[in-house]
Amino acid sequence: MTTDLVAAVDIGGTKIAGALVDATGELLHRVQRPTPAKEPAENVLRAVTDVVTALTEHDAWPRVAAVGIGSAGPVDARLGTVSPVNIPGWRDFPLVEGVRKTTGALPVTLVGDGAAIAAGEHWRGAARGRTNALCMVVSTGVGGGLILDGRLRPGPTGNAGHIGHISVDFNGDLCPCGGRGCVERIASGTNIARYALAAGWRPAEPGGDATAAGVAVAAAAGDPVALEAFDRSARALAAGIAATATLVEFETVVIGGGVSQSGEVLFAPLRRALGEYATLPFVRNIEVVPAQLGTDAGLVGAAAACWSDPDTFLARGAAGN
Repeated sequence: MTTDLVAAVDIGGTKIAGALVDATGELLHRVQRPTPAKEPAENVLRAVTDVVTALTEHDAWPRVAAVGIGSAGPVDARLGTVSPVNIPGWRDFPLVEGVRKTTGALPVTLVGDGAAIAAGEHWRGAARGRTNALCMVVSTGVGGGLILDGRLRPGPTGNAGHIGHISVDFNGDLCPCGGRGCVERIASGTNIARYALAAGWRPAEPGGDATAAGVAVAAAAGDPVALEAFDRSARALAAGIAATATLVEFETVVIGGGVSQSGEVLFAPLRRALGEYATLPFVRNIEVVPAQLGTDAGLVGAAAACWSDPDTFLARGAAGN
């Protein structure tokens, strides 16, 4: 039987998704469960196992040649462990070992969720055809991954490009990661809403949307506090992008995640701030574009990372009849 599929798993603080993905990036079958992020480690693994088990029960499972996992991080691809900032029960948790109890001897590729999104957007999305790009997700957290010289560069542990935990304010708020003034602590959707509410903003209707999406609606309508919350987020993102570009050089930034759905409420101040921060000749005029793969970016990217991993069954050319 032909083995031409990857089982992809995308693990975040809100949801755990899985899919069977073919060599063109199409999702043949998709399942999803909520992440019990505040529960004990075993309960979170049980949710992952439920997703993977649902994939194994599909008729196409015998065609699966490998498993790709993109997880909130940090991750350690060498050890197969994860320590997501937003899943406190998982610290040095043996995720790959846990998944293998369901998938058996199939090769497993583990990368951080930012690297997975970068791989997906480079394969099928907004970074397709770009040689050097930073791909970011701005949602309840902020993550990223790097495409350099036309290839995903996840680094030794799978975390390279994790821009959310670059410090852009050394006297800033303490971040759950242990640092201060991290991009994520300022720019994430959670922290956009936190800042706006602390500054006195309230939804127009009692009981209305008090998340970053609600702040975005208010900003689009001209609310000054909401606009300031997004401008602050954009400046933190721009500072992190400029610092990263100075180190590794890229021409394009792709931004996805829930906050990116705010459109020009986010992108306009981001481009403006980037013009102020990225001033050296080799980092000027960085292209900023929205991601194209939406909520499936992590799944497509987990599969892409698996297809491109030189140690997997697929990449060694063993897939076939």
